[in-house]
Formats: sequence, structure tokens, C-alpha cells
Amino acid sequence: MHVWIKSFLLSIALIGLFPVSTFGQVQVVQKIDSISILIGEQAHLTIDITAPRGSKVTFPKLMSAKQIVPGLEIIESSPVVLTDADDNQSKYSKTITLTAFSEKLYAIPAIKVLINGKNFQGNPLALKVLTIDVDTLHPNKFYPPKDVQSNPFLWSEWAPLFFLSILLLLLCISAIYLYVRLKQNKPIITKIRIIKHIPPHQKALHEIEKIKSDKMDISENTKEYYTKLTDTLRLYIQERFGFSAMEMTSSEIISKLRDNGDQVMLNELHNLFETADLVKFAKYSTLINENDLNLVNAVNFIDSTKQNIEPKEERIVPQLTENELESKKQRVIIKTTISVVIGFAAILFGYIMYAIYQLIG
Repeated sequence: MHVWIKSFLLSIALIGLFPVSTFGQVQVVQKIDSISILIGEQAHLTIDITAPRGSKVTFPKLMSAKQIVPGLEIIESSPVVLTDADDNQSKYSKTITLTAFSEKLYAIPAIKVLINGKNFQGNPLALKVLTIDVDTLHPNKFYPPKDVQSNPFLWSEWAPLFFLSILLLLLCISAIYLYVRLKQNKPIITKIRIIKHIPPHQKALHEIEKIKSDKMDISENTKEYYTKLTDTLRLYIQERFGFSAMEMTSSEIISKLRDNGDQVMLNELHNLFETADLVKFAKYSTLINENDLNLVNAVNFIDSTKQNIEPKEERIVPQLTENELESKKQRVIIKTTISVVIGFAAILFGYIMYAIYQLIG
């Protein structure tokens, strides 16, 4: 009786390699890729559903580490794969990976699916799980497990080659750098200076703000106050209008500005310089409001004549002098250094290649 049941289930498995359950336009195919496996091997159960396009298909929840039947374990349940078929049909496929660790003929039930609110299922299948034959008559043929193989890659062997490769790379970069500097007639080490050019009116207004912050306009030392104020104006005029105002008298500055056609606030500027000359050379005493007025006139003159330019930076790259360019000694030293570096790099490269060949071989 037991043999008959096994034969019956095996017949079901053979017939069930392509079992079909159909209803109208819906078709359910439940198949398995093998009817027998060894203990621990895997079999793949596939459920293919063909239904009208746009149908709502719901598969049962078959989770890993669960058993589809007692002893038959689910290893993996793949996502549903949707493809288009002919005649406005769609195909839904799901694969379930199974395994077992006991020798037995397992009956796989028909898995139910829900299609558009109705239950469908394929035919049941069978899976035979076999054990491996063990020769118990010759126990001397059994061998213990092999030792763990040592890792063939040892950092202690490769570390010197790694650091020597870095040294080789640095040597190559150095040789290329020396060659480029020699070809361009430039110094080996270049110091680049960045000079920020500030517009004249900004420098002048900054100095006037410093005079105000030092409260020199209300101090008793009016000579120092007017000296710094007029020096600031002279420097501004020199940088702004392009003539040597620092070496000219007050009247010469005013005359030069008139000759250039710069008539903006010349009367106020003339009064400021005249007052400064009286203070510095005639010990003239000014009033506090007079000092404030001259300070305001200086600021107004700068604002009225300033140019709308923004600060800019200039990169100054030093070049070799003619004597340095003609110096054969320096060029010979650089050429010799390049030759030595290239030669050492070639020897180092050959050693690294040979060592790698020895390790790999």
C-alpha cells in the first residue's frame, strides 16, 4: 500500500510538470524543474498565470524560512514578473526555491491564487528527496575535513613593493617637473606674490576714517591733523590725476587741477590747503568747526572726483634674471639631477616588476 501511494504521487509529479488549470481566459500553470533532488539541494517551483491584461492577481504570502509542507522549506520567494502575452493577455510568473533535509517523497499542494476576486489553482506536484549513499563497510575511506587554506596574499610581502611604487611615482613626477622648469627657463621653486590693488579713493577715505577715529580734528595738535589730512589728499590726487602732487606746493596743485579742467570743488580745496599752510608755517589757530568743515570738504572732493573701479588682485610670478638664464652651472646641475632621477626610477621599476613576477609565479 505504501509503495502504491509513492507510485501515485510520482505519477502526479511526472504528469504535473506542465499541469494547467484554466477557466475562461485565465490559465494557471504550476511546475517544478526537478522531480528529485539530493538532501540540501534546491528545486524551483514556478507558478505561471495568464490572464486578461490589467487583471488583479494576488499570490499567497510565501515567506523565506517557512515550510510549504512539513519538512519542505522555502528558501526564497522571488518577486512577481509581469510580461505581455498575445491576444491582450498578460503573464504573471513567480518562482519559489525549495529544499529539504530529510529523505522523503513530498506532496506539493496546488497553490491558490486570487485573480480578479476569484480563486484559481494548478495541480499538485511531488518532489522526491534522496540521501547520499554511504559506504559503511569501509570506514577507512572516510577522511577528516581539510585544514583551512592559508591566504596566499600576505601584506608583509606586498607592502615593500607598494611603498616602492609610490616612491617611483614621486620620482617620475619630480623628473617631469624639473624638465618643464628647465625647458621654460623658470626657477625650480616659484614664489608667487598676490598684490591687491585698492582704488585711490578707497585708500584716501580709509585714511580719513582713521583720522576721525583718532579724534585728531578735535585735538590741540592741529599741525599734525592738517599734515595728515593734506598728505592723504596729495596722495589721492597723485594716484587719481597722475601728477606728482606729493612734491608740489598747494598753489601748484590747485593750478595743475585747473589746467587739467578739473574744476570740481576747487575753491573748497584751495581753502583747505591755505588753512593747512597757515597752521603748519604761520602757527595759525583754527576753530573746531573749521576743522570739521575742512574734513567734510576733503571727503566731498574725493567723492566728487573718484573713479568707479573695483579692487583687483595681481599675480606676480618671478622670472629668472639674465645672469641666471645664462648660468651654465645651474642648467648642468638640473640636467644631471634629471638623469640621475630617471636612471634610479628605471632601476626601481625593473626591481618592482621582477619582485611581482616572483610573488605571482
